[in-house]
Amino acid sequence: MTPAAPAYRRLSVEERRSQLLDAALTLFAHRLPEDVSLDDVAEAAGVSRPLVYRYFPGGKQQLYEAALRSAAEELRLCFDEPQDGPLLPRLARALDRYLGFVARHDAGFSALLQGGSVVETSRTTAIVDGVRRSAAEHIYSHLGVADPGPRLRMTVRMWIAAVEAASLIWLDEGKEPPVEELRDWLMEQFVAVLTVTAARDPQTADLVRDALSSAD
Repeated sequence: MTPAAPAYRRLSVEERRSQLLDAALTLFAHRLPEDVSLDDVAEAAGVSRPLVYRYFPGGKQQLYEAALRSAAEELRLCFDEPQDGPLLPRLARALDRYLGFVARHDAGFSALLQGGSVVETSRTTAIVDGVRRSAAEHIYSHLGVADPGPRLRMTVRMWIAAVEAASLIWLDEGKEPPVEELRDWLMEQFVAVLTVTAARDPQTADLVRDALSSAD
């Protein structure tokens, strides 16, 4: 007896929208956004072009921005770590989630940070910058600093830029070294840059002495 075919299930609005965004992120990660058409997105998602327009009547620009927001929101959640226990293990757990996102969704991560596109606008730039600002605010909060000075702000932003760059290079290198080694190396860099800044900035020196010493 021939087994019955599985029953067709119509996707909900949110499920369909998520499907289209996933397809778009994958395409945008491997090609310049201006080289990706709505037909390409429809084909990748296995739907018709009119259906893509139904969900994104603003066309490719609207779809591109929505895909970026989707990836950005996931990345923001990576830094949502309870402020319990020593500082460095807290930040390491947040970094584990960040690198886990990079490993699982390398297409989405690459698309989020892709720059120089003709479809890039002030809105898309703001989406990417929003992730960086959110990461910085979470780090200040974990450091227990309500009003970071210019040297501390620069140090944290430099480290966030280093994490981004290392993550992209890690993807290019076939996800080598192992993610745990990458995490530990980036955490060591965080301690190192804070220690260097502490020699010039009393606020950072207090953090290194009080917060980082709790990890010993």
